[in-house]
This record gives sequence, C-alpha cells and structure tokens, in this order.
Amino acid sequence: MKELKSVYSKEELLKNAVELLKKLIEIPSFSKDEFNTSVEIENFFKKHQVPTKRLKNNIWAVNEHFDVFKPSILLNTHHDTVKPNKAYTLDPFLPVEKDGKLFGLGSNDAGASLVSMAQVFLHFYDKEDLQYNLVIALTAEEEISGFDGIEALFPQLPNIELAIVGEPTQMNLAIAEKGLLVIDGEMKGTPSHAAHPNNDNSIVKCMEDLQNILHFKFPKVSDHLGEVKITLSGIHAGVQHNVVPESCTFTLDVRVTDEYTNKEAFEIIQSQMQSALTARSFRLNSSKIEMDHPFVQAGLEIGRTTYGSPTSSDQAIIPCTSVKLGPGDSRRSHTADEYIYIKEIEEGIDIYIRILEKVL
Repeated sequence: MKELKSVYSKEELLKNAVELLKKLIEIPSFSKDEFNTSVEIENFFKKHQVPTKRLKNNIWAVNEHFDVFKPSILLNTHHDTVKPNKAYTLDPFLPVEKDGKLFGLGSNDAGASLVSMAQVFLHFYDKEDLQYNLVIALTAEEEISGFDGIEALFPQLPNIELAIVGEPTQMNLAIAEKGLLVIDGEMKGTPSHAAHPNNDNSIVKCMEDLQNILHFKFPKVSDHLGEVKITLSGIHAGVQHNVVPESCTFTLDVRVTDEYTNKEAFEIIQSQMQSALTARSFRLNSSKIEMDHPFVQAGLEIGRTTYGSPTSSDQAIIPCTSVKLGPGDSRRSHTADEYIYIKEIEEGIDIYIRILEKVL
C-alpha cells in the first residue's frame, strides 16, 4: 500500500504524545479508579475533533470513514496503573524529563503505548479507502484482570479481526503470550501433639506433593513459549510450635503455554497431586498469532523480530486474533522510578504507522 500522508507531522505527533503522557502521569489511575484519566483521554480526542464513546472508564472511537461492511483492526491498551513501588525516590505523579527519559508512574506500562497509539489513530483517522476500519480502545482494569475493562467493552465494538495490544515489547512482536492459572491447594492430615509420632503430618505430605509437581514436566512444549511453568508462590500451615496442624495450604502460579487451555493444564496438575486443588479462574488463557499473518509479515518486512512473552496482558481475555506490540521494556514495569525514553515513543509511533500502512 502506498504511504498515507498525515495532516500531522512526525514532530507534531511526538509533541502531542509527550504532552498527553505528562498529563496522564500527573493523574492517579489505580485499577478501578481511572475516571480522571478517562476524562483526560476524552479531552485529548475532543481537542483533535475525534468523537469518542464511553463504557464505564473505557474510552473508544472509530475512524472517520468507518464502514460497517469492513472488518476492523483494534488498537488497545490500558490507562490504569499499579500502585507506586515503595522504593520510589521520585514523585511518581510528577513527570520529570531528564537525559532523554520521561519519569513517572505508568510511563512505561503502558502510558507510552497509549499515547503512541493515540497519535497513530490520529494519523489514520480521516484516511479514505482503507481496507480495514481502525478502532481505538483505551481501557481500564488491566493490571488486575478486571471484568470492567476490555472484557466488558469488547461486545460493544464492531467486528474486530485483529487486536494490537499495546504493552512494552521494545516494538518487537510478541506473537504468543503465556496464560495465567492460579491454583489454591490444601493437603489434609491428622492433627496431633508435636511430641508424639505422627505419620500423617499435613506439612510433610504437602512438601512431598509439591516437590512432585514442581519437578513435573508437561509433555508438550510450545515453539514460542517453551514449557508450562509452575511456581510455588505461597504456603501456610500451623499456628503453634507444638501442634501438628490438620492441613497445609499453598498457592501455585502456573504460566500456561499455547499448547494447553487452562482447564487442560489444571486437570493434568490435579492428576499428579494428592492435594485438593481449586482454580481461582480459567479466564486468562494463552494466546498466539500465526507467523504467516499479514500483520506479522509486515512487521518482519521492516526489520522487527518476534518472540513469545512470559507476561500476561489483556490479550488473555480478547476473543480474537491478537498481537502484543508497544514501546518500552517490560523489565521496567512496576519498578521504582519507572521511565520511558522519549526516543522510544517516537520509534513506537513510527513503527506502528509503518506496519499498518502495509496492512490497512
């Protein structure tokens, strides 16, 4: 497809992005408390004559020449943040620009993706004769996998054929993402006085059970995501040194690959354990996009790479083909004195546009 000219220069798009990100950093937007940032996002689009729609704290819009008979590509990321890391040395709500970096809570995860996608949407907003509609949805509750974010909004959106999920990937394409399965377990035993023999000690039995599952290997290994990973992330038993407790409880964090659904992984884990297990949810399944998808091929053509992501995002609850792509580095997410390089925002806008020009 020939290059599409924009009414905005590259310099204007970058200036818009940085200004918007600074405003968003100044506004606390913890999960379930994102109203004020949603208003700021509405104001940004209003300033640029783009009508928006709202569902709770989710803001979305469609391109000017939207055609109900065409499929749509979705630009989606979130404007909620986690609470500031206790090790912060800077004010997390004061945007500070220094040495080419912009510091502030949510700057990397996922403010840079949000402001870059907003500029990309402006770039394509009034273009005619696109093969796809372009939809943007800037949503809430991603950090807690909440029910009132993209999951609530998605049924109201038009026919989405592909979702581009903005998360820090260094603008390389995460073509697969591990799902998340959290399992609570309990091993029962016989309570007794610690001074007497007890061959039914719940803690000892639980330790044996956990050692077994932590060394267990799932038969299928994903080409992009490797093995299913099981981590013991919590354990509790006993309240007094001289009493053997009747039960030992624990929590497993399971990162499931695209080779299994969460329910399949749960059933396999239960078959290998004596403890009683309960899954907190089966919602957050793994996702992937095929290597021959036009969007992936377009990314490869301009020199981007592909990889499998071990971290979860709203991809897990988006019910269509999706790919994760955004400026920043996920290793900075949720850290103290979070930052994004201004150059990364500039690069993000440019790469989003270059790939979409090949697809739209």
